[in-house]
Amino acid sequence: MSSEIIKVPDIGGDTDVEIIEIAVSEGDVIEAEDTLITLESDKASMDVPAPKGGKVLKVLVKEGDSVSEGDDIVELEVEGGGDEKQESSSDSQPEEAPAKQEKPKEPSQEQKPAAKKSAGGKQTVDIKVPDLGGSDSVEIIEVAVSEGDEVEAEDTLITLESDKASMDVPSPHSGKIVSFTVKEGDTVSEGDVIGQMEIVGEGDDSEDAQEEAALEQDPSGKALSEKTPPEQAQPSKPAESPAGTPSPEAQMAAYKPRDGKLVHAGPAVRMLARELGVDLGLVKPSGPKDRVLKEDVQSYVKQAIANQGKAQPGAAAAGTGGAGIPPIPEVDFSQFGEVEEKPMGRLLKMGATNLHRSWLNVPHVTQFDEADITELEAFRKAMKAEAEAQGAKLTPLPFMVKACAFALRKFPQFNVSLKGDGETLVWKNYVHIGIAVDTPDGLMVPVVRNADNKSLIEIAKEMAELGKKAQTKKLKRDEMTGGCFTISSLGSIGGTAFTPIVNAPEVAILGVSKAQMKPVWDGSAFQPRLMMPLSLSYDHRAINGADAARFTAFLADVLSDIRRLLL
Repeated sequence: MSSEIIKVPDIGGDTDVEIIEIAVSEGDVIEAEDTLITLESDKASMDVPAPKGGKVLKVLVKEGDSVSEGDDIVELEVEGGGDEKQESSSDSQPEEAPAKQEKPKEPSQEQKPAAKKSAGGKQTVDIKVPDLGGSDSVEIIEVAVSEGDEVEAEDTLITLESDKASMDVPSPHSGKIVSFTVKEGDTVSEGDVIGQMEIVGEGDDSEDAQEEAALEQDPSGKALSEKTPPEQAQPSKPAESPAGTPSPEAQMAAYKPRDGKLVHAGPAVRMLARELGVDLGLVKPSGPKDRVLKEDVQSYVKQAIANQGKAQPGAAAAGTGGAGIPPIPEVDFSQFGEVEEKPMGRLLKMGATNLHRSWLNVPHVTQFDEADITELEAFRKAMKAEAEAQGAKLTPLPFMVKACAFALRKFPQFNVSLKGDGETLVWKNYVHIGIAVDTPDGLMVPVVRNADNKSLIEIAKEMAELGKKAQTKKLKRDEMTGGCFTISSLGSIGGTAFTPIVNAPEVAILGVSKAQMKPVWDGSAFQPRLMMPLSLSYDHRAINGADAARFTAFLADVLSDIRRLLL
């Protein structure tokens, strides 16, 4: 048996890459290709595998350290392959030489499993798919290179797209593409070989010298590198922060996962957490296999800010875990010119509080779509006189209310509320639609109850009455509560799209912008069609993106042909 120092392999030209996870500990028996540590750069995270099997004698690094190619990371006890017999032989010198000559044939310590050296110090290496953040079988939507291309390190090779995002896969080295085995439309997973490239090594002489230096042994049989003091063996650490609140990087480096469990998160999420100073161990994961998503970090920060106002002044920083956002500084605007200060009205202040609370607590996502309302508008104008004869003003909004009520019955997951524990959904068996009304004193949201059971004329009459009460401040409390879903229409004003804020505890709100005539291809020619923009904001904790897309698509179909309301 002999010991060997495992070093950081080629990491694509990056230097001072942070260690985010140690996968082994002293005493562990590991196999070749088992992960030793996980590194994270600005672009991706990567696992460093063991080049051979053996027993871990010592781990020379820790989480939070920064390492570069060639740095020592683990001392490994490996099979000696007959070293004891070689030492006892009187002809030990001749036997040691062949051993050194055969050394390069062993698996490379660099992360190049299929590397082949060629003349002139060149070698061919496999190109593999890096860590995909937990996603499996991700589709290739673009191939940016072809065989024979010369590429630089970090140049994009392919672009992948999952259900949540797209990502570029960069080249780990500079060199020439020898072969490329994938094409657009293929699906790949982490570790898949997508091609090979030819790169230029650092020179055979220098590599041999490094290998010989690493293999030199003292009379006791231990490698000289083991004599290196621990202070020298460990990579340089970043400078400590001044006294006071530690920097986000220091907090993340000092973090120890609770109950021995590691936090699962992708590079972009970890970078966001560092920027905001968030301890990922305190963030509740919502992704697959308990993976922390960006939305989880953002939701945690918003909740921490909301709680900060309730904490004691002296304990505010501790209460938010360092995630508080600095307040906007006070500015004396009078120094720039004449100003006038007026207090916010009660209604305006109440609305601001509700919107702020919703924005901080709800992870908002907005889905955009368009509805062809050409036929609906023609029908509305044809029925306008008849509606007026019944005392109703038939605007496009009653159609929207009726269509949304119909869609809520079709997609009941939009007709829910999330309880304060964040784990319980309340499913509602009624459909009450709120209508955002702009008044001189602020925003008000009267509610049309049981909209799914009322006719267009009934909805139009009730909306006119509620709107009049809102303008004259005569709305009762029960006329503004109990809503399941809200519609905010700016169609009479203008705009092409906007992102309305969810009227919590509801989980979705529909924004409607001004309809415009657009040329639409009907399969043989462009036809002028009246298109209405739809903007659906929703609570991502309760609603998935695919469901939101289905909801808006269904709503657009209903509005394009209102006969569907009869089905």
